Order: sequence, then structure tokens, then C-alpha cells
Amino acid sequence: MTDPLKIRLVEAEAFERPVKLRLPFRFGAATLREARQIFLRVRIEDALGHSAEGMAAELMVPKWFDKSPELSNADNENQLRRSLALALDALRSAGSATAFGLHAAVEASHHARAAAEKLNGLVASFGLALANRAVLDALCRLEGLTVSQAIKANRPGIDASTVRDLSGFDLPGFLSTLEPATRLAARHTVGLVDAIVPGDIPASERLNDGLPESFEEAIDAYGLTFFKVKVSGAPEADIDRLCRVAAVIDAKVPSYSVTLDGNEQFSSAEAVADLLARVKDEPRLARFAASILFVEQPIARAHAFEKPVKALAAFKPVEIDESDADINAFVTARELGYTGISSKSCKGFYRSLLNRARVAKWSAEDRIPYFMSAEDLTTQGGLAVQQDLALASLIGMTHIERNGHHYVDGMAGAPEAEQAVFADAHSDLYRVSNGRTRLRIEAGQLAIGSVISAVGLGSSVTPDWTAMERSPA
Repeated sequence: MTDPLKIRLVEAEAFERPVKLRLPFRFGAATLREARQIFLRVRIEDALGHSAEGMAAELMVPKWFDKSPELSNADNENQLRRSLALALDALRSAGSATAFGLHAAVEASHHARAAAEKLNGLVASFGLALANRAVLDALCRLEGLTVSQAIKANRPGIDASTVRDLSGFDLPGFLSTLEPATRLAARHTVGLVDAIVPGDIPASERLNDGLPESFEEAIDAYGLTFFKVKVSGAPEADIDRLCRVAAVIDAKVPSYSVTLDGNEQFSSAEAVADLLARVKDEPRLARFAASILFVEQPIARAHAFEKPVKALAAFKPVEIDESDADINAFVTARELGYTGISSKSCKGFYRSLLNRARVAKWSAEDRIPYFMSAEDLTTQGGLAVQQDLALASLIGMTHIERNGHHYVDGMAGAPEAEQAVFADAHSDLYRVSNGRTRLRIEAGQLAIGSVISAVGLGSSVTPDWTAMERSPA
């Protein structure tokens, strides 16, 4: 095959839609009821003048990228818009290079420029990640390839220029081995204010919209076997809630797996160890404790890298999420005893691929199982959820945190005609009920054959750009 195409970014437009949640979702100290979703459309051009459009979408989640209590939700959204504006400016100025070459040329300077404007690493990552996905989608469309075909043949030109620890590793050879699955198990998140059983919901507050409203109802509706449970850092309250959650799962699911998410609510590894010791000693949590796969980012990012977590990791593997502020975060985490890292489209498609290569390399070197997990419940039905599913499948994930559809009524924010187009083109992933295009989960599984077989990055159809607001980004 010919060398990877050299391209340049010639146009970019950003749009937005409001997203209202049907149920409030609490993670850490924040409770989310509404947000905005940003859409990006770009055009690239090669040396011969051939061009193609690409697209990407992401929810601008307040109080996750930057959890400062001094910032409003609008402040958080403006941070993310600014990150995108900085990324697009850098990529336009980078001239002509491979798709990954453009990213590599601007990654460090983009983060430095964002930091100079007091935008943290996660905020900086958001804008570049969104832009990179749109450019990659355009490259795939220009060459008539699915994203898995493009990555396996390394058409973006991915190399180790941004990851010195992978020098000498056969990165093209590794990428050629990636085989996306056509199904992923949905890992259902239990938020801190979620109703556990139907009796927790007063009759006057029932939505009656055809979707499950309690955790127990979700298990019945979707046949779930993978779960992600939020913990608050208040041990007595956490144990009481975990016992209620475990009682429902134990009664309904013969075999299951669980992950715990601390969302930075613990000040130290010792505080996390105390909760895990209580979990281990609680008889009502015997099956639940045995089913825990890993613990996700329990320690606040300001302290997560201060001390080793090897003693904590002796109980259950520990991964970073919010601490994954840049491409070097996993290297730092490894030295402290963390063995896992999350994959999220909002942090970077290339970052996930390179971290997946690290998992392969380090596991062979250290003879211990490093791992990745697919996270992000907030991806919305349509373009965003499909691109993230394509990434998770490509890097070999078998289950994924995926219940934005539980807190948001499917594609409710999109016009009916757009919903119908996605439902028709990706009928394995969606179902239509109560006039809504909603995620289809059967026997706990998401079918994504149409996603990974689509030319481009995960979607064979486009959203209705005319039905969106222009973004000030």
C-alpha cells in the first residue's frame, strides 16, 4: 500500500445542541441535569486537491473536566469551547502532514497554550481529541475505508514520536493485529442518587416514558450482567448503598462483574483501602466483592500521583481516569502501582490506541496484567456514541460503560427525521419506541456490526447540521 496520505485541515465548523436528562445523574460532588453537545464538521484536502468532510461529536459535561467549585456550568462549557478553538487553530497552522503527524506536531504546544490560559490537561485534551476524530473520519472517507481498516493499515501514520517509551516497539505490527468485535456488553452505571428499586420512586415522580427508571428495572429491561457503581467516599453511606445494590444484583443475575468508580472522592489511598476492607468484611457483599474487576480513579487528581498505590492494588487493580491529563499520565501511573487506564473518546482516539500498545508491551515485560477499560456513560445516541463504540471495539474491549441512554431519552434532542436516518442505517444498535430512537441492549449486549463496517469513523450517516445552533467555539 502507498505511504499514508499527507493532508491539511482547510475548513472547520462547530455546532451545538442542548441535552436534557430524563433522570438526574450524580457523580462525585456534581449532579447533572442538562448539558450541551458539541458537533464538529471539518474538511481536509490532500496534495492533489482531493477533499473530504469528517465529523465528530461530544457532550460538554460540566464538573468533570474541571471540578473547581468556583466555575459555573457555563464556565466549564466555555473552557471546552476554547480548547477546541485552540486545537483547530494549531491544526490549521500545522500545514500538511499525515493525520497523526498533524496531531503529533501540535499536541505538546496545544497543551502548553491551554495551560497558559489556565485550562487543565483534561480540558486541553477535549478540543484536540474532538478535532482529531473529525480529521480521522475525513481521512477514512477520503480513502473509502472503515476506521478499523484505516488503523490496521496505519493510514493515519501513527508512530512513537509522542511516546518515547514505545521506541523500538513494532507499532505498525501491533496495529495490524487489532480486530474489532461486533458486540460489546453494556456496563450499567449506578449513580449516587439513582433509585435502586421501584419503591424508591414516589408515584408522583414516575416518568412513565417506556424506559426503566430504577436500577432493578434496568436489569429487567436490558438483561444486564456488567455494572459500574459510584462510591462517594463516605464509608458508612457507601456500604449501605452497596449492600442495597448487591441485593438486587444477587437476586437477579446468576453471574456478573462490577467496577467501582470513586470519581476522585477520596483524599488518599488509605481512605480507599478502608472502604475496600469494609467491603471485603461485609457478609452481604460476599458475591459483590468477588465480582469486582477494578477500582477507577478513587483518589483526587491533585493527590493521585503523590504516593504509590501498590498496597491498595493488592486488593483490586486500580486505574486512572481523571488523572489521565496527557499522553504521559499512564507512564507516571505505572511507576506508582496503577495497572489500568480508561479509554474515552473525549481524551483522545490516538491516546487510547497508544495506551493499548503500552498495555501489550508492559504486560509482556513485567509479566503482570496491565489493562484498559472503556468508560463514558455520557456519550449521546447518534454520532458520539457510535464513534466511541468503534474505538472501544477496536482496542479489544469486551464491555463498556454505556448508559447515557438511561439518563437521556435516546436521541430525543435530534429532529425526528435525523433519528429515523440513524435508526434505519444502524438498526442493530437502535430501536424505535415511544417515538424515540433509543439504544438497543438485548441480553446485556450492544450489537455494533453496522458501526464498525461503516466507511468513516463509526457512522454511515450524518446528523442534521441545519437543526443545530452555531457554536461560539
